[in-house]
Amino acid sequence: MNRLLILPVFMFLGCATHPMDPTISMTPPKYVEEMPSKEKESIQNPGSLFTNGDNLFSDTKAKQVNDVVTVIITEQITQSSQASKKLNEANSDVGGLFDMSVRGNAFIGGKEAKMAKTGLSVNLPSMNSSRTFQGSGAQQRNEKFETTISARIVKILANGNYYIYGTREIFVDGQKQIIKISGVIRPEDISPDNTIDSKYISDAKIAYETQGDLKRYTEQNWFAKFWSAIAPW
Repeated sequence: MNRLLILPVFMFLGCATHPMDPTISMTPPKYVEEMPSKEKESIQNPGSLFTNGDNLFSDTKAKQVNDVVTVIITEQITQSSQASKKLNEANSDVGGLFDMSVRGNAFIGGKEAKMAKTGLSVNLPSMNSSRTFQGSGAQQRNEKFETTISARIVKILANGNYYIYGTREIFVDGQKQIIKISGVIRPEDISPDNTIDSKYISDAKIAYETQGDLKRYTEQNWFAKFWSAIAPW
């Protein structure tokens, strides 16, 4: 009796979650775990207004590895193209009268026989052919993507430029949104408020992905994609 009750419970628990459902981990990144904690600074000047080491005139822009810079993504793609092609080809062959005549002597049974003039006339027909091809096409595309994401300095290159990388994951009502960005920036392109526009990022790579039921039910499955790739028609 107990076994019969346990079985439906496991079936219910198994159906409550799907192996393809998106999840989000709150575990800190690896570089955060590897970086040692900052030791508390000792007070050097008792009674001073700046005992915590802060400087009102210090630069707040990112300038060291693992410093964070805010990236303002304003990407807009506008494309318009139009093409047309026209081909004409015509062939004409005029026919006419083709004449052929034969005259001479022939030996039949050891005796010479003279052949009178024989003629052959063939009236060749005229042939005409033509081919025409005309095609045209137009394409217009307008896309816009705007968001803000924070990235950290991963490496400082020999020429002083920074390689940055940042990611953001948002989990709302079973849907997961992932934004990733990477590229190379110049320190002088960082604004005094520690922000930089995405147009100043060299070799920029920006990725936006949504995971969850909406994507799973609006996207072709793997077999449909495979069949579309190999289908000859």
